[in-house]
Amino acid sequence: MTAHPSATLVSFAEGAVRETGVVERVDALETGTVVVVDRPPFHPVDHTWPDQPGDSGTISLDDSSVRVTEAVMAAVSDDGAFAVGTDIPVKRGVDGWTWLVAHPLEGEAPGWLVPGAEVELIVDEPRRAGLSRGHTACHLASLALDLALADLWRKDPGLDALGTPDFEGRANQSSRIHEDGAVDEYRLGKSLRRAGFDTETFAATLDERVASINATLAEWVVSGAESRVVPAGPTIVDRRTWHCELPVGTADILCGGTHAASLAEFASITVALDLADPQLLVMTTSAVPA
Repeated sequence: MTAHPSATLVSFAEGAVRETGVVERVDALETGTVVVVDRPPFHPVDHTWPDQPGDSGTISLDDSSVRVTEAVMAAVSDDGAFAVGTDIPVKRGVDGWTWLVAHPLEGEAPGWLVPGAEVELIVDEPRRAGLSRGHTACHLASLALDLALADLWRKDPGLDALGTPDFEGRANQSSRIHEDGAVDEYRLGKSLRRAGFDTETFAATLDERVASINATLAEWVVSGAESRVVPAGPTIVDRRTWHCELPVGTADILCGGTHAASLAEFASITVALDLADPQLLVMTTSAVPA
């Protein structure tokens, strides 16, 4: 029987891309083999809000290594049920479950990859860096979007991390981060209009809004502001907050992903807004690394 592990300790919030850890379990599932290690540097894709992809990389022992395709969340219930990724039946952090990072392998597990083995875990660093820039750019674009749309509210929708009317929080229905960019979708339906948002004026002034967002982003990039993740604790389910000291104020946003260390890592961040469907705003964010 596989021993019941403790919640996975993670170091990706501090930017780690290499760790030594002890293998806790190796499971051959219908979808392939997954490995759980006590202290990995891998960031996993969240099974409930899969905005940032999981890290890829390798697990090694001596001169042998095996490839990790994309780290995912996993959990084991108090009665021993083990679930991975989208098969997890509950939200992250729910009582009665121990929360883990699972590492799906490319192919079968080699003979040396067994519980108790001390292994080296190495994240694909260029991919991690690109995803971190993409996630930081995504947050910045959302804050700049809120600023650019602030005059379109007739009621108070609540405030974002900079104290601006929170279009992002009200309307965002999906966010997908990739290396050096992101795509966000916002629903502009009846509920948003009832909440006091002027969709007609927004559609008529779309180009002006794009110009405003990009001017704000250019100003923020030039500032070279510090950007970091602040974890409340060491495990995968502890709350983590993205912290960025922007020229207009400090932004703190709850976030489970990874981020750039400062805005000096960017040459530019720009957005494009698409309203081909008047009920759906698509914001595409593109970052150019410095």
